[in-house]
Amino acid sequence: MNATLPRILAKGHELDVSGDAFGELRRSDDVQDDPAALRERFAEDGYLFIPGFYPRDEVVEARRQLTATLARKGLLDPAYPVDQGVKLAGADMSFLADPRPAVDFMNSVARGNAPMQRLLYSGKLLELFAGFFGESVRHFDFTWVRTMGPGFGTDPHCDTVYMGRGSSRLCSVWTPFGDLSYEIGGLMMLEGSHRQGERLKHYLSRDVDTYCENRAEAARIKSGEIPWKWGGILSNNPKSLRGHLGGRWLTTEYRMGDVLIFGMRTVHASLDNQTHFFRFSTDTRYQPASEPIDERWVGENPIGHGASAKRGMIC
Repeated sequence: MNATLPRILAKGHELDVSGDAFGELRRSDDVQDDPAALRERFAEDGYLFIPGFYPRDEVVEARRQLTATLARKGLLDPAYPVDQGVKLAGADMSFLADPRPAVDFMNSVARGNAPMQRLLYSGKLLELFAGFFGESVRHFDFTWVRTMGPGFGTDPHCDTVYMGRGSSRLCSVWTPFGDLSYEIGGLMMLEGSHRQGERLKHYLSRDVDTYCENRAEAARIKSGEIPWKWGGILSNNPKSLRGHLGGRWLTTEYRMGDVLIFGMRTVHASLDNQTHFFRFSTDTRYQPASEPIDERWVGENPIGHGASAKRGMIC
């Protein structure tokens, strides 16, 4: 174990931080103004990590509005300054586990935050994607606003199982709205996993909103009584998954202004939050405007993973 790193946890498992199992994300700020080089780097790595991409003061402004919103909702500890984002002990966040309440919450938080909207959906980021795609850009209307309190991070997965009904060139952008130590945790990429299509072909062919019409629970799924029969995770053990697929878990200590861009077939997860602070971030999606788009994530009130998103099939 690398003695210079703290104890790093993911889904409660202590990660091996030796050099052949754990490492730093490769920076791509050196090529951010060169679309051809960005495409080459993306094909090679499956992600693009661009430190300091956004002006820090613009991220701080969006974070300030986010923490103020959570304070009004009674989710922050009043014993601490609001901008520190300290989770109130016992604050109930269980509603985020259900698809529709989670969609409604994130929609309201994102749409009420004008600085966040400007940062994510105008200017510099859209210009980068216009060069990257070589054409005009369309983004999902839904913004995933992550308010992760103390506890486990996100299970390893690929995004295609949640939003794979449109363009295969769809890209995710993860933006931290805070300076994130390893203990607060952030997103991590599994090195080389975007080239594991053959080994992961069964997983990658699935869709969380597809269900078997010819099975007993079909009516309950279609009605929404069972919101998610399969949640889309690849594994609940990041440590053993890395041992199975190979590569290293790659992450860093993020700073406000950084962005991480990755493809639909890159395996990723997040570290556990070992602190009393919220970890704030957003997930947003961008694609070539000329290509089909996943209907679950567009419109004034995206349907998300609700009952109307379900598609039956004979299994």
